[in-house]
Amino acid sequence: MGEILRLPAQQTRTAAPEPLWRELVGRELHRERTRREERLVDVAERAGVSVQYLSEVERGLKDPSSEMLQAIAGALDLDVRELAGRASRPDALCLAA
Repeated sequence: MGEILRLPAQQTRTAAPEPLWRELVGRELHRERTRREERLVDVAERAGVSVQYLSEVERGLKDPSSEMLQAIAGALDLDVRELAGRASRPDALCLAA
């Protein structure tokens, strides 16, 4: 009889899941706020949201409505279109992984 050959174990490659849109947007908001050296409380006050809510948005835990996103972005002197552009950049996706 012949010899039994063992095949190498197949390695399954699991790709990291793509980040959610709210996570990308939150990272951009956090990046802009820290770049401007502003505190959560100051931006939250200007946006008319609670500090806790802003923190949760920045951490990608809350999915803000378009009105809330506009208020928060506006408090950072950004418009929603610019924020969306920053969040959708390929380098933003690489940083998220």
